[in-house]
Amino acid sequence: MLKTSMSLNLLFLFTVFCALPQSHLFPVPTARQLRWAQAEFGVIFHYDLHVFDGKRYDQAINRIHPVEDYNMFNPNELDTDQWIKAAKAAGARFAVITATHETGFAIYQSNVNPYSLKALKWRDGKGDVVGDFVKSCRKYGIQPGVYIGIRWNSLLGIHNFKAEGESEFARNRQEWYRRFCERMTEELMSKYGDLFMVWYDGGADDPKGLGPDVEPIVNRLQPECLFYHNTQRADFRWGGSEAGTVGYPCWSTFPNSFSHNKNLDTQRSHVELLKHGDPDGKYWVPAMADAPLRGHNGRHEWFWEPGDEDAVYPLKDLVDMYYNSVGRNATLILGLTPDSRGLVPEGDVQRLKEFGDKIDDLMGHPLKTVAGNGMKLEINLGKRQPVNQVVIQEEISNGERVRAYVVQGLTVGGWKTLCEGESVGHKRIQTFKSSPVSRIRLLINESIDVPQIKNFSVYCN
Repeated sequence: MLKTSMSLNLLFLFTVFCALPQSHLFPVPTARQLRWAQAEFGVIFHYDLHVFDGKRYDQAINRIHPVEDYNMFNPNELDTDQWIKAAKAAGARFAVITATHETGFAIYQSNVNPYSLKALKWRDGKGDVVGDFVKSCRKYGIQPGVYIGIRWNSLLGIHNFKAEGESEFARNRQEWYRRFCERMTEELMSKYGDLFMVWYDGGADDPKGLGPDVEPIVNRLQPECLFYHNTQRADFRWGGSEAGTVGYPCWSTFPNSFSHNKNLDTQRSHVELLKHGDPDGKYWVPAMADAPLRGHNGRHEWFWEPGDEDAVYPLKDLVDMYYNSVGRNATLILGLTPDSRGLVPEGDVQRLKEFGDKIDDLMGHPLKTVAGNGMKLEINLGKRQPVNQVVIQEEISNGERVRAYVVQGLTVGGWKTLCEGESVGHKRIQTFKSSPVSRIRLLINESIDVPQIKNFSVYCN
């Protein structure tokens, strides 16, 4: 039977957010948020001036020390096709590039930001890494996105969105910087065709405070583009760690329409909320899990550094990451690090291919699949055989409805519980001890409406 709290949730009808279609009694994703869920896995390429300085990246230093010799940016073997082919081999469906980061340097042809590739000797000042990247994405069927770093700008002395000082000069510079960020956004949103997403480093802050008013620009020029994020809107949320994982359960719904609520009692409670979401949340704000590929052996490198080849995660760690992100109703983003040549290092490329091949091996060959609506789905395997994994997917275009479920298998001794859980959402992957069964069934114990399961698959890996 449906969860009894369903009747109590009638009050929710009067508090649901205004963007919610009238036909739904609970949050549902927008079209762009559906594409986000369906993408499941993407990558982000970090590239900036300090890739070329021969030193280990130090965020604290890079945020406050301008880079004087910007002509050290000289990737003479730059090949964005190689980047995107490596991402595609890993199974990525979208890719993001840091158009600007904490140095303030823009790796594209900017008419707004003079501290950009136009100022370089490289390619006679005509290079455009973002442009090359977008072309490569389209060539290989990957959805392109851009990351715009405006929270920190070491060249202009911007610290956490703020121009230092309280004088009239500082106030004027603050207003100029807001307009500068808006103009860069307009430039990037209009130069490269349709984009999958725009990602503001640490957010774009509050347009009523220090932050630029960038959301209307994105809406006007890229109406289908995912927006992440400012204090008013987040189309998805950070999942609470940079380890490529989220908590379980992980709900796509959230108590507010942006992912950073400054009124929460403690930072710890805020992070827990980001990890798990809220099953009674009024807004659809699904989770993102991000991690750098070079995050092993005590390292955590978003940018390439010399001598860090042993920091590439082992294959097992990447697979665990996938199961604890995509398999928990989140979208995974891996950070990739092109080097000073302009290439993703060979060892990284090989590991990405191994990862893609392994996920295809684990997920690409179900024994049987069914779909349907209601509190029970059953698969007849035809004969007794070992199983050790299931995949469950809801039709999330109509919302997250499942609140508790159990998976059982028919053994020689009768029905046996194999696994159970709470949230399903776009995808729940669950493994369990191998058991020989002839039938397997999904029982929904609690739901806020008729469950709509678009995929229930069983595996033996």
